[in-house]
Amino acid sequence: MKDHIDAAESNNPGGEEELQRLLAPDVDNLPLSPPSAVQSNFVSYFAPDFMKPGHDQYVYRHANGLCVIGLAPSHVAFKDKVGVTAVDFNVGKTDRSGIKVTGKRKKVFRIGELRCLAGQRFKEAMLLLICGGVPTTRVDDVVVIIEVGDILMQNAQHFESNSALCKVCTNDASYIVRCCVKGNLLEVNDRLIKQPGLLNSSADREGYIAIIMPKPADWLKTKASLIDIEEYKKLKEVC
Repeated sequence: MKDHIDAAESNNPGGEEELQRLLAPDVDNLPLSPPSAVQSNFVSYFAPDFMKPGHDQYVYRHANGLCVIGLAPSHVAFKDKVGVTAVDFNVGKTDRSGIKVTGKRKKVFRIGELRCLAGQRFKEAMLLLICGGVPTTRVDDVVVIIEVGDILMQNAQHFESNSALCKVCTNDASYIVRCCVKGNLLEVNDRLIKQPGLLNSSADREGYIAIIMPKPADWLKTKASLIDIEEYKKLKEVC
């Protein structure tokens, strides 16, 4: 377990401070309402008018480096009265939904068990979850924790920031959604194939498009071209 924690901390210098901030926040600076899961676990960036006017996308970056890609609220597709009606990952030379990346599951906790963890086991679990280096996904009632350093990247494909991820369709038009960041494509949200309406109801959560892992150097270059949430709100006049 110590090796996992050390690995997480090496991926995220200053992890102790981040852990302390999350577990024991300053009570004088608490928000009036609790932050969303996205606000708590990710830093929000935006790529407005990416390659074409109105093609606004978000990049949510986790402390472990993973980037979640999706459609920003101001994306032109949402201006259609019905919204998005179909999503097609068969773009470019490959069907993105057919890309399967394998990895090693390092720790698995059932949600009920995670809530009941106490003492050292709780501390270790929280360090793994919060200090970076470990993405988490919920599968039914199981939380699967994957150590990023041990992801095999087998079958992972490397894409440029302008590479196409999918095509989203409305009643009147279709729009190409792009990676926005240069890196390895780990996952696309193939639920959208059968449930495109997730983009209309929760584009920032269940309706995300893909997950990409950029190299640190590539991320620094990409970050310089993105804007933060406050700039985005002013630019696009959204709440």
